[in-house]
Amino acid sequence: MAECLVGDITPADPVSKPEKSRRERATMAYLTRTLLAPATTGCADAGQRIQDAWEEYEAGKTLESEFVHDVDKVELLLQMVEYERRGGGELDLGEFVHVAEGVKLQEMKAWCRQVLRERVEFWKGVGKVPQKMDEVERMLADAEEKGGVDGSVKEGEAGEGQS
Repeated sequence: MAECLVGDITPADPVSKPEKSRRERATMAYLTRTLLAPATTGCADAGQRIQDAWEEYEAGKTLESEFVHDVDKVELLLQMVEYERRGGGELDLGEFVHVAEGVKLQEMKAWCRQVLRERVEFWKGVGKVPQKMDEVERMLADAEEKGGVDGSVKEGEAGEGQS
């Protein structure tokens, strides 16, 4: 929610984590306490509830917050592949492949593997080898070695990383 005013600050941007956090916290305070205050008649705690949900997300300690963080990463990978396809093999966004390593939940890891397999197939189809292809192939091989590379989740893996 803070991104609507702060922007989507990524690790590649020249903004430190403490500064990013400061900006986002200040923005959330503005949104939930100042901007929403006049609009919350009949639901006086709406701003606080939104603030609490954002704090839970930022802490990343609940299953729900882990899931939302993972969805954010998968969405970035989906955008990467879509933009590469639209670029017809002339746009290589392999610098974002590492994001898949940060996904925590097994179900979401399976989705990442599917997206990365689609990327491999796309680049094979255009007859080029993009940057980070070795990293993608290593991730897929590691997953195949463990099983579940087809996008499935092996028994006992579902929900790993839950708190």
